[in-house]
Amino acid sequence: MRVLVTGATGYIGGRLVPELLARGHEVRCVARTPDKLDGRPWRDQVEVAECDVFDRPSLDAAVAGCDAVYFLIHSMDGEDAFAERDRQAAANVRDACAAAGVSRIVYLGGLGDEDDDLSEHLRSRHEVGAVLADGPVPVTELRAAIIIGSGSASFEMLRNLVEVLPVMTTPRWVGTRVQPIGVRDVLHYLCEVLEVDRTAGQVIGVGGPDVMSYQELMQVYAEISGLGRRLIVPVPVLTPGLSSLWIGLVTPLPPGLARPLVESLVNEVVVRGDTADRLMPHETLPFRETVRLALERVQDLDVATTWAGATRARRDGSPDPEDPQTSDPGWSGGTVFTDRRTARSAASPEQLFATVCEVGGDRGYGRRDWLLQVRGVADRMVGGVGLRRGRPHPSELAVGDQVDFWRVEAVDRPHLLRLRAEMKLPGDAWLEFRVRPAEDGRGSVLEQLTRFHPKGLSGRLYWGASLPLHRLGFASLADELAADAARGAASTAG
Repeated sequence: MRVLVTGATGYIGGRLVPELLARGHEVRCVARTPDKLDGRPWRDQVEVAECDVFDRPSLDAAVAGCDAVYFLIHSMDGEDAFAERDRQAAANVRDACAAAGVSRIVYLGGLGDEDDDLSEHLRSRHEVGAVLADGPVPVTELRAAIIIGSGSASFEMLRNLVEVLPVMTTPRWVGTRVQPIGVRDVLHYLCEVLEVDRTAGQVIGVGGPDVMSYQELMQVYAEISGLGRRLIVPVPVLTPGLSSLWIGLVTPLPPGLARPLVESLVNEVVVRGDTADRLMPHETLPFRETVRLALERVQDLDVATTWAGATRARRDGSPDPEDPQTSDPGWSGGTVFTDRRTARSAASPEQLFATVCEVGGDRGYGRRDWLLQVRGVADRMVGGVGLRRGRPHPSELAVGDQVDFWRVEAVDRPHLLRLRAEMKLPGDAWLEFRVRPAEDGRGSVLEQLTRFHPKGLSGRLYWGASLPLHRLGFASLADELAADAARGAASTAG
């Protein structure tokens, strides 16, 4: 089918597009700023239309010739009247689809019982579905509770609360039941509805196999991430407003986004009926597995490499829907502390990289090597490996080699060397060196990057306490490696 995806720059839309392509559909994406899609790996496989859903002429042009339209727009951005904006956007898309002869509209909304006192956020989600359905084009409305995946707002709120706070005083909503679902399962259902005609005109609840309270979600996350059981004390005096301010303080989510999410936590969001199982049989992942996958993506992609640049392919060669996307908001994907240094060298990239590969062991870590020696002694005192391992070869390194209390995680000659810390730490740490030719063609540039992914409150306290010594210890390393490579290159030339 020829499919139009609104919200292609968003969390779900950015992951849905490659899934539709993998199923053989032709995809047209709409964006107010098409340049935002330029960095996507699938950009050259789709048509992009510049469109604002509040501008009917541009919307009519975008919808023309499409068989199905995905409505994945949500105006919940902390500004006032987001519900009214969503209703107007839905009405415009509904009317444009009717005028263009579109055969199906697919919408992703939220769970919640109609007779419950729904929050403004959930009530708006239901209203949008009703507006879309108030027209001649059949609508398939999927309703989901919290979506678990690397970068999702619900997952990031859960993750940050549990990691930062070993003791939490929480509102009574921690006892509310919820049915979480993994992002890959949501994407499966979004694609499947196009291939199952009987889903047209249906409102279908989708969820994972587990129904749990928010308190149970937090405890399971703490267990899987190795943080230990959290002490959670529900109190009656915390209003949703106060809760959202607190969440804005201890998590990276903006308070304007946190508040509608928190207000929705008072409503039970559980799938009623078996429509999804009858029409689209599918084995969804348990909550534990979705958390494990999301944490794996955060640690392996956001920290070990880069959030925007790394993707992992599945067996069929298509990108994994769990992978971080360039469209994910800046607060998503894990708390990562960084320290970056750059140095210019007269040596070629190959010569500079060879010098970088001699780091550690007998060569040490520059003029302030004594600080690393002290850190090694401290590590041994708490049962770590310290600096006693050295390195297997004075100048050659391969993936898996030990370098003092580091382990070689990646080598890409002559561009990248990444070492992963194996010392005792309340988190995960990497020391990365990247080499590139200088822009003027003379010599090369070395970028030294230290990354630390803290685990819990102790990890954040550790980074704050050790940062001055860390910066002192690594302050001159990049400069010294660049200078040594230049002297070596000059000596060779002489």
